[in-house]
Amino acid sequence: MRVVVAGATGTIGRHVRRTAVRRGHDVVALSRASGQDVTTGAGLVEAMAGADVVIDVSSQMTMSTRKARAFFTAATENLLAAERAAGVGHHVALSIVGIDDIDTGYYAGKLAQERVVACGPVPWTILRATQVHEFVDQAVQQGTVGPVTVVPTMPVRPVAASEVAERLLDIAESGPAGRVRDLVGPRDETLIDLVRRRFAHDGTTRRAIGISLPGRYFRSCASGVLRGSDDSVHGRMTFDQWLGSEAVSR
Repeated sequence: MRVVVAGATGTIGRHVRRTAVRRGHDVVALSRASGQDVTTGAGLVEAMAGADVVIDVSSQMTMSTRKARAFFTAATENLLAAERAAGVGHHVALSIVGIDDIDTGYYAGKLAQERVVACGPVPWTILRATQVHEFVDQAVQQGTVGPVTVVPTMPVRPVAASEVAERLLDIAESGPAGRVRDLVGPRDETLIDLVRRRFAHDGTTRRAIGISLPGRYFRSCASGVLRGSDDSVHGRMTFDQWLGSEAVSR
């Protein structure tokens, strides 16, 4: 099967690409370096020649509602238009668990993406997953000022990026199915505890402080909705197992 991966150089995209190759698929990794741009549509039709499925894990990290909606809407519309022109029969999109009532910030972009996919011209599947273990490193990067890292209150159920990739390939191989069961991690955690365990693992002496932040976005995150439900598909790798794995960047 010929698999096109949008966002192939990202945290999850790298796993998707490796998993697809390991399963024997012909993989096309979209990137600006090879002449494709999901935000403008440049080079997409040509890259999709002969493709059976497109897996979209592209992303743009932003807290701006306007920028998030603009990116995900444009990228998704461009991908779908190219897929239709190239005769691709399946579009697989990755979204985030629990975001239905968080139509703001980055999550507003993901909701916009889901709407475009569901109303688009290409048969589709949407998988929602919880935050991957690498989300902890993103939170550290965003919240660190000098010797202190500020971490918002956030109950989470993190999942391994490699397991998200495996599920996406299972979906790609099975054909269009609409909205499928969510994928969540194996264990309930809190973001501040994960950050502190990451610091302990790395020998980091920086202080991590958990705080409750105002605003709709942070109130929703603190509510626990991003953990998903118990009837979801559960991943196997815990955060501590991930810390001890080769997947961890040092």
